[in-house]
Amino acid sequence: MSTAPHAAPPLSPAAAADPAGPPRFRLAPAQLVLAAVLLAEVVMFGLLGENFLSAANLLTVLRQNAELGLVALALTPVILTGGIDLSVGSLMGLSAVLFGALWRAGLPPIAAGALVLVASTACGGLNALLVTRGRIPPLIVTLGTFSLFRGVAEGMAGGQASYVGFPESFLQLGQGAFLGLPTQLWIVAPAAVAFYLLVHRSTVGRALSAIGYAPDGARHAGLRVGRLTGLTYVVAGFCAGLAGLIYVARFGQAKADAATGYELAAITAVVLGGTSIFGGRASVVGTLLGLLAVAFLENGQALAGFKRELTGILVGVLLLAAVGLDFTRLRGRRPRAAATGGGARAGIGPQGAEELDMRNSQLAALCAVIVAAALIVAGGNLVLVNAIKKELAASARAGGPGPDTGGGGGPAAGRKLVVAMMPKSKGNAYFIACQRGAEEAAKELGVEFLWDGPTSADPAEQNKIVETWVTRKVDVIAVAVENAGGLSTALRKARSAGIKVVTWDADAEPDARDFFCNQATPEGIGSTLMDQAAKAMGEEGKFVVISGSRTAANLNLWLDNIKARAKAYPKVTLAEVVYCDDKQNVALDLGKQMLNKYPDLKAIVANCSPAVPGGAEAVKQSGRANVKVVGLGLPNENKRYVHDGVTEAVVLWKTADLGYLTVHAAKAAAEGRLKSGDKTFAAGRLGAMEIQGSDILLGKPFVFTKENIDQFDF
Repeated sequence: MSTAPHAAPPLSPAAAADPAGPPRFRLAPAQLVLAAVLLAEVVMFGLLGENFLSAANLLTVLRQNAELGLVALALTPVILTGGIDLSVGSLMGLSAVLFGALWRAGLPPIAAGALVLVASTACGGLNALLVTRGRIPPLIVTLGTFSLFRGVAEGMAGGQASYVGFPESFLQLGQGAFLGLPTQLWIVAPAAVAFYLLVHRSTVGRALSAIGYAPDGARHAGLRVGRLTGLTYVVAGFCAGLAGLIYVARFGQAKADAATGYELAAITAVVLGGTSIFGGRASVVGTLLGLLAVAFLENGQALAGFKRELTGILVGVLLLAAVGLDFTRLRGRRPRAAATGGGARAGIGPQGAEELDMRNSQLAALCAVIVAAALIVAGGNLVLVNAIKKELAASARAGGPGPDTGGGGGPAAGRKLVVAMMPKSKGNAYFIACQRGAEEAAKELGVEFLWDGPTSADPAEQNKIVETWVTRKVDVIAVAVENAGGLSTALRKARSAGIKVVTWDADAEPDARDFFCNQATPEGIGSTLMDQAAKAMGEEGKFVVISGSRTAANLNLWLDNIKARAKAYPKVTLAEVVYCDDKQNVALDLGKQMLNKYPDLKAIVANCSPAVPGGAEAVKQSGRANVKVVGLGLPNENKRYVHDGVTEAVVLWKTADLGYLTVHAAKAAAEGRLKSGDKTFAAGRLGAMEIQGSDILLGKPFVFTKENIDQFDF
């Protein structure tokens, strides 16, 4: 029998068998470095972060990352084969919407969940079929199903903001606990063990390593390459469906954009943990380390009061270092294999042999990772020193002791009251204007002010930030709610912990907050927008509405009142409502589409601030002087369109005053000066504000026109 190298596939380090038995558990250099980084994070944020080392915070981190961990575990064998699956996040969203639709149709949660798992497994089978039988590259296949699954979810939702109101028994899957541990952990932990055994302790795992290392060699050796590769995508589909169910149970809502970006976060954890993006080598333990490293980094920075954007920078540095190390390892292996003809003598022997056989370039890359980890620790220490200096200086100015970690129901003696305030998205110019007023009030009142939020309108990120603030034990949480059904559960948790909750701009469910700082009534906003649009149209013709997010409760209320007020103008017709997701460039594209679709269009009503300049720019570029824009936005963003005659009127309130009012209300509620049943409330320079029920009213909306818009600068 021939013993030529082509007679058997060249096994990767993870697939090679140790003659003395199964390989012993050991961490590769990449995992050792990652473990060191994780330890450094624990030490640094244990010193800097409020309650970072508490058991409650650890359980919160595990709960928040359970579904992501499940998806990352499932992607590990996929990437081990040299493949990729970009569709898992979209499949989670599809699973969420499908579950919501089945439950609303009358199926009990168990039956609906079972059907969701069958459907998600079938979707994974579709990926497997196209990759193995269609011979289409996995990147192309899953990029296509990434859009397909999300599109089907959006089509099924059909404009439905979200599915909410699930039974408490189902919500326990994502919000409950069993024997003191989060319920979902009892699913993810056994899954981690199962994937470890599959990848590292089974013949299937060795075969997957061989496929990823040399697919042609594996095929010549008689391995069922197509069947084994397809199996990984099927398992990934099943896990994505299960993760989708956990996601719905944790947030209490099912919507089409659920789990957006989860595929990239999961791939980051896998690659950061040492699984080769080129295939042939994987580490389930490394995947878990990568997941925890990113999770602790994000959680620790939030508890320490750092900017969330720093997380992305540090994760990016570590990820590039990990991929660079993997690339130099691969590049260093190929010439050696070519010179020796392959096989174990080419450095492809048992796991430990290759890991210890490093070239100078590989050693340099490994050292770079260690240096990067050291810089993170050094940077943390520098921040710690600066933070201590600032706190000592603040304490000296205040004439009292330093900060205390107490919270809930008011500040401890000698400690500043902490107000944590969250917009729907930090990049929106409207919320930036609100932030200025909030910071003015915080300085005036002498409170410690935290401003944080997602970079785009994302209820899941809002939920995570609220839970972090609960762990930190701030005194007041003030939030502009993106989705009432999804965030109210976290806000109730904050209230039960003794934290005062104030909503602003958009409200939560009434039992989830103490007060709502209402910029104006929905009737006032909707009626004003419609009246101004009807005036611009001469009270006849077609108009379209460009709104923000489908899930934004306040925008949907304003939209309902626009429709109701439109009935007062019998010759005016609402042609269509479209959604720009609070993005100006999307509003621009939608505006162009509406202008092309409706040649007789006479007005665009913009229901969110980014849509006003976006719609106006679309009209300006089209040259349709007969189409007017009316919307709810900031004066400074729209002055040129107003003066050009494209935008007829801009409706808004003084945004800085809304932020100012919110901080005043937050402090008064925490100190007991603002109580249920009060009819008025003194808010600094704003004077006495009217309270209706638990709504603090800022006032009526203001109309900015060509005659007065230059008088305002915000």
